[in-house]
Amino acid sequence: MNINYADNNHLVLMGKVTSEKRFSHEIYGECFYIFDLEVPRLSDTSDIIPVTISERLIVDEKFDIGAKVLIKGQFRSYNSYENEKNKLILTVFAKDIFYEDEIEGQVQSEENKEPTSNEVVLTGYICKKPIYRQTPFGREIADLLLAVNRAYNKSDYIPAIAWGRTARFCQNIEVGTEVKVVGRVQSRTYEKKFEDGTSITKVAYEVSVGSLEIIDEKDNSSEEKQEEAM
Repeated sequence: MNINYADNNHLVLMGKVTSEKRFSHEIYGECFYIFDLEVPRLSDTSDIIPVTISERLIVDEKFDIGAKVLIKGQFRSYNSYENEKNKLILTVFAKDIFYEDEIEGQVQSEENKEPTSNEVVLTGYICKKPIYRQTPFGREIADLLLAVNRAYNKSDYIPAIAWGRTARFCQNIEVGTEVKVVGRVQSRTYEKKFEDGTSITKVAYEVSVGSLEIIDEKDNSSEEKQEEAM
């Protein structure tokens, strides 16, 4: 079967470069770098998202701290072993970059075809039982983990968080169910506490779900769709 894995995972991010590029790794003589991209939310806050990019896409005279760029690519994961523990690392993998003088006409939403600065579309499988809970203020939340197939028998494991009626719907989704998620990439800070009473501030990356639909394998259509205002 000829599968276009790019259809499973694609995103658009537009924002401001907030860090120098730093070396990540090298594959077959091609160097890859990581930089931080500040992507504004509809509120007054922003998400700071790590982006991995090939040296071939970087134009030195245009790439600088404060530069406005548009990234098209995928939301990916890989495993890192630290202190004999396995850690899931999330990053945006840039397949193309557009600089400020090239951005016009490049931004379009999957859902309503209107301009967007942060949208990710994933088709994958629920690989862990969704965790449903309510906040002390009564807001409904569900934590999901999606396995999104990639070429060469690889998969990206992407955490996602759903809200409201979408969260309530997700609590009954079985492991192994194929779903399509449209949302945005977000960064979230939290405090990790240790047994000795100390704590450190850490950053988690995930997809905030805007809409979710179950894929019916029999006719390749959506069985049901749930949406939540983003």
